[in-house]
Amino acid sequence: MRSYNAESYSMRHAYAAQLHLPGPLFRDLVIWALQSLPDEILVGLDVNADRKNIEEVEYAFEGQECVSNLFGGQGYVVKEAHVVNRGDSYSVHHLPEEWTDDLFSGQRGSRAGRFTHWLHTHPNAPAIPSGADTDAAQETTGVDMILGLRFSPEGPLPWFDDVDGTRRSLGTDHAVKAKRSWFSQKQLPILGFAPTGHAIHDIQLIAFHKSGLGVNVLLIDESGYPYGWDDLIQGSS
Repeated sequence: MRSYNAESYSMRHAYAAQLHLPGPLFRDLVIWALQSLPDEILVGLDVNADRKNIEEVEYAFEGQECVSNLFGGQGYVVKEAHVVNRGDSYSVHHLPEEWTDDLFSGQRGSRAGRFTHWLHTHPNAPAIPSGADTDAAQETTGVDMILGLRFSPEGPLPWFDDVDGTRRSLGTDHAVKAKRSWFSQKQLPILGFAPTGHAIHDIQLIAFHKSGLGVNVLLIDESGYPYGWDDLIQGSS
């Protein structure tokens, strides 16, 4: 999380806004994703209306192209998350019946509008929006996030590197290196093993607004400050 925040800081001018995500909640998101492999999951997230982002943190991470009031919940810390669907890339964007009701289903659309933000996973695919992701984001009042997981054995869907877009990985500097397979010389880091038995090689996280603008994710601790905050401030002073 410290290395991810350091990159968020160095790349701050590439983003139109920022989203503050508590580290313990992010840990839960990763665990849910690992437990569900090789399926995708869709997660709804809400903000805490009583907890604003810390002003000095917002100011430090504010980019040159900052846009105010870009999305719903902007300026507030994410509070809770709920897994609402699990399946393949074609079905996971839609809510099952138990998460919808007849009274509001017409207004909410396929995403139901029940949550401020949404996150879905990309098993064995980079965290870069697809056409389906972009379409689904049009019904999001907040932002959409993608959690990409690279793992082995790959299964029927291999990892593709030739996908355009900015990738944001969590630190792999200290991970053990392992060969991808017995017939390949390419080595990949091993961050750990999922409950499903898959070896995890990369974890990526990005956020974007339905307009196509990127949103900078900050992973914050219990006090509301980004992990590694002291090092970032000392390094920039």
